[in-house]
Amino acid sequence: MNTLGHIFRLTTFGESHGTAIGGVVDGCPSQLKIDFNFIEKELLRRKTSKSSTASQRNEPDHIEWISGLLDGVTLGTPIAFLVYNEDAKPSDYEALKDIYRPSHADFTYEQKYGLRDWRGGGRASARTTLPIVVAGAIANQILKGQGIQIFSEVVAMGDAEQARKEGDTVGGIVECRITGIPAGLGEPMFGKFSAELAHAVFSLPAVKGFEVGDGFALANMKGSKTNDTFINRDGKIVALTNHSGGIQGGITNGNDIVFRVAFKPIPSIAQPQQTVNRAGETCTIAVEGRHDVCALPRAVVLVEALAALVTVDMGMMANTRKTQ
Repeated sequence: MNTLGHIFRLTTFGESHGTAIGGVVDGCPSQLKIDFNFIEKELLRRKTSKSSTASQRNEPDHIEWISGLLDGVTLGTPIAFLVYNEDAKPSDYEALKDIYRPSHADFTYEQKYGLRDWRGGGRASARTTLPIVVAGAIANQILKGQGIQIFSEVVAMGDAEQARKEGDTVGGIVECRITGIPAGLGEPMFGKFSAELAHAVFSLPAVKGFEVGDGFALANMKGSKTNDTFINRDGKIVALTNHSGGIQGGITNGNDIVFRVAFKPIPSIAQPQQTVNRAGETCTIAVEGRHDVCALPRAVVLVEALAALVTVDMGMMANTRKTQ
């Protein structure tokens, strides 16, 4: 399960402190001229070491394009790319190789695979999200040609600077909006547009919550206050309000798609914590090394990238049905 998407697909590979990370984008149309400057700008948005509350790992993130392009134009074949890990420091984690860090994937990965990559969390590290940004930037270029835009912002976050001083971490919420999207995208039952979005964003480390439109607030409201009334506006049927976040019955209704993603605090904290080692012995740890105090705002570009991947994929599925 390292692949996202049905027609427009991204497969990622690599570990946090391994040789490289990368991805393969399959299903991308041919003759798309890639804006490499835009991809670089998107990568800068998730880059570390930009502030005192972000990880001080300083990777250059130079992309090596392997296949699928000719003179910067897509061939319609799989687009493969690599980014080498040049500032990896696995020795920072050697003291933790036999210890299960609280709320990390150390214990669960070992239960699943029988061993784990202790070098910075391996595949569970936020480092491995970089290929999502690259693929999302390609998807966004496809959407731009269709008049569809995606915007995200941090709408809630704890005091990261204070948490840093205390050796602690904080969480937050990202809100995302997709504009210009047509009505009719999404599949019945298990391929709902909202379900695909949720599936995608829950692939990100630290995500613990997802809601569309008014989300959980709808549970305490009456239907008379939450129904989105349809009107005829200049010959076009539109919903007057958007409590549903642009999705009804799992299918887009033409309104802006609005959803929010909740990120828990990063579990790597400098404060002493009690845990156990592989032998089951109680021990105390204080996680050192280079870590974010909060996943936000670096996660904003990741949410947008995943929204773009899902939107392109859902659009292709709809177009495939029309041509059958």
